[in-house]
Amino acid sequence: MSLSLASLLIILLIALSAIVSSSELALASARKIKLQILAKEGDIRALEVMKMQEHPGSFITVVQVALNAIAILAGVIGEASISPYLLGVVGHETLASVLSFMVVTSVFVLFADLMPKRLAMSNAEAIALKMVRPMLVLIFVLKPLIWVFDGTANTVFKLFGISTVRQEEMTSEDIYAVMDAGAEAGVVGHQEHHLIENIFEMQERTVTSVMTAREYIEYIDVDDDKQSIINLMIRAPHHKFLVCREDDLEQIIGYVESRHYLAQVLQQQEVNLLDDSMIRSALFIPDTLSLFEVLETFKSTGSDFAVIVNEYALVVGVITLKDVMSIVMGELVTTEEAPIVQRSDDSWLIDGMTPIEDVVRALNLPALPNSENYETMSGFMMYMLRKIPKKTDTVEYDGFKFEILDTEGVKINQLLVIKQNAGILSTEVSPKPRPETVPLHD
Repeated sequence: MSLSLASLLIILLIALSAIVSSSELALASARKIKLQILAKEGDIRALEVMKMQEHPGSFITVVQVALNAIAILAGVIGEASISPYLLGVVGHETLASVLSFMVVTSVFVLFADLMPKRLAMSNAEAIALKMVRPMLVLIFVLKPLIWVFDGTANTVFKLFGISTVRQEEMTSEDIYAVMDAGAEAGVVGHQEHHLIENIFEMQERTVTSVMTAREYIEYIDVDDDKQSIINLMIRAPHHKFLVCREDDLEQIIGYVESRHYLAQVLQQQEVNLLDDSMIRSALFIPDTLSLFEVLETFKSTGSDFAVIVNEYALVVGVITLKDVMSIVMGELVTTEEAPIVQRSDDSWLIDGMTPIEDVVRALNLPALPNSENYETMSGFMMYMLRKIPKKTDTVEYDGFKFEILDTEGVKINQLLVIKQNAGILSTEVSPKPRPETVPLHD
């Protein structure tokens, strides 16, 4: 065979190998989400690609048979046609054979494998759509070979109990990754990324993380006089107030709306808290619900206010629709003083009742230790210190120093958080001016 003819055949084989190689990677790596969008736009080929991805056995068999057959044929042609010419140059038969093998292999690696696959990675969906039908024709032509090889492979996999079904389940982690990639690429804005992240967080956070705790609930006793109620509504301008018997939150009979009550007072009407037109039934929910479940409950009941009870039927707090939406919208619906105030690049003032999820996000921490045991920063300090905290007590964790600035009885009002060196895990209790450090062990 002449060198020109051999070169022409090798070029043809390289082209065939490049087509098969790029088809293999493109069909395997084409993104399902992108294919679904193309299918909805009416491209039937996208459905064919997804079907091939679900059952890749026949496709992989055809690719491997074709690539191996082309490589073997190219090796034979190269050895038979190129070696004699190289023998005349180097004068050694073995060296000529080695050189011809290296030349043909290098050309195939570069032009038939490396470059086509890099191209396929950059344009996976476009190449997959163009090549899916030629590959289906090739699968049909080589059906007997596919039956033999694919059947043998399936038998071996079954023998060892290995599943070859492609898993396409979408998880929340996958969606987070897509959002992060979109934010880095500039497709998703910072605020949009923040909102989407908050929506997924609603499924993980419990209602107790954003409720108004029991000690902060302003309520009315059914026997309170009118002036006391008015003074309470002026002092604590809430929209709704619980109504209880015997000054006991465990004996809630409902709630009243401040605007309705004050409107009747201004109109000089007789006001009776037990009147059906004044008092409304309160919605009770368990403290184990997620924020997403609370939102669904509000939607199904038409309420925007609920009382939270624990497993012992004790009232632990109240929550409103605004509280739930503040997790999604953040500062867009929050008008109160921020519970986390950044003083500088490396220090923050944090309210003791701040949910740990908000602190983790603000400080960019991976997580707080054993966070299933507490819900607020006060709980974190109590858990780490193993005692009732007091002013000047400190905890050091993951390069941050948490110091209690202000307390009220056993309650922590405010903490100072300072960023230090990473990788530290210890607590420091300092009732005296010179504190002693007590190491903690995970």
